[in-house]
Amino acid sequence: MKNLWFAALLLCATAGYAMPIASSARSLVPAEIQQLIGVDYRALKDSPTAQQLKEQVLPENLKQLETSLKAIGIDADHDLEQLTFAAFRSGKQGIQTIGVAQGSFSAKAVLKKMKVKKIAGTKYGSALLYPMQGGLVMTFLDENTLAFGTQASLQSALDTRDGKRSSLDSNPQMAEQMAAVDGAPVWSILDQQGTQNMMRSAMGDAAKVADYETIKKRILASRYTMNFQSGVSLDLSVLTADSMTAATLSTIVKGVMLYKKMNASPIEKTAIDSTTVDSDSSNLQVHFKSDDQKFQSLMHSELFAAVSH
Repeated sequence: MKNLWFAALLLCATAGYAMPIASSARSLVPAEIQQLIGVDYRALKDSPTAQQLKEQVLPENLKQLETSLKAIGIDADHDLEQLTFAAFRSGKQGIQTIGVAQGSFSAKAVLKKMKVKKIAGTKYGSALLYPMQGGLVMTFLDENTLAFGTQASLQSALDTRDGKRSSLDSNPQMAEQMAAVDGAPVWSILDQQGTQNMMRSAMGDAAKVADYETIKKRILASRYTMNFQSGVSLDLSVLTADSMTAATLSTIVKGVMLYKKMNASPIEKTAIDSTTVDSDSSNLQVHFKSDDQKFQSLMHSELFAAVSH
C-alpha cells in the first residue's frame, strides 16, 4: 500500500477550498492508527501538474480501485469529492487498510444497479457488505458515503464504529495531530513507528549515524500537507519528545541534505535549495516550495524516482 499512500498525497492537487474528514469516516478509524490520509479529489482535474503526476506515479492498485468504483456506477473523475485512507494495526492480523469515498453518487442508484446484476449483500452487524472487483468489499455509510477494503479490514473498521474496539478519539496524540491538519485539502498523519520508518527512508545511510539512533525513539508522530494552489508546496511537522530532540534532528536532516546535494543533478540541487529545515519547540519543521515548471522537471529525476517508489 506504500504507493497508494504516496499517490493519494501527490496526485490530488489542492484548490481554494478544503474538506474536513467526514464524521462517518472518522467513526471507522481505530485507536491503533498507523497512517491516515485525507484528500480532496475534486481538485485533481484542475492542475496540469497533478495530472502529470497521475500519469507518472499512479500505482496499479489505485487504478484497480478506480476500476472497481466504475464497475458499480461511480466515476472517480466526476463523482468523487473526498477520499480518506486509513492504515491501522490489528494485532496478529498485522496492518489493515480501508478507504472511505464521499461524493455526488447515490447509494440508491448504485444498489439498484447491483440488484439488476443480482449482486447481494451479506450482513455484518447493522451493515450490508457488497463485493467489488479486485477482492474488495464495500458498504454504504449513508446516501453519499461508502467504505471499502478487504472483508477483514472493513469488519475491523465497522467494529470500531459500533464501539467494539477503541476509536481514534481514544488516542489523544494522533487525534491532536489530525486536528492540526484536518481541513487542509491534502493531509496525512503518521504514528511513531510510521514516522520513524519515514525518517529512516528519507535519510538513507545517514540514518545509521549514532546521533539518529540515539534520538530515534524520541520521535513520536508526524503530520504533513501538500498543495498545488500556487506552485507546489509540502509542509512536514515531526513531533518529538522535547525541543532538544527537535533541534538535534533538524541538524541531522540539514547535514543529510548537504551530503545528498554533493552528488545531485542540477534540478535535484534546486529542489534541495527549495527546502528549508528548522525546529519549533518540540517539532521538526520541513518546508518545500517550487514552481510548477521546476517540479515537473524534478519528476523525471532519479531523486524523485527514489522517493516515489
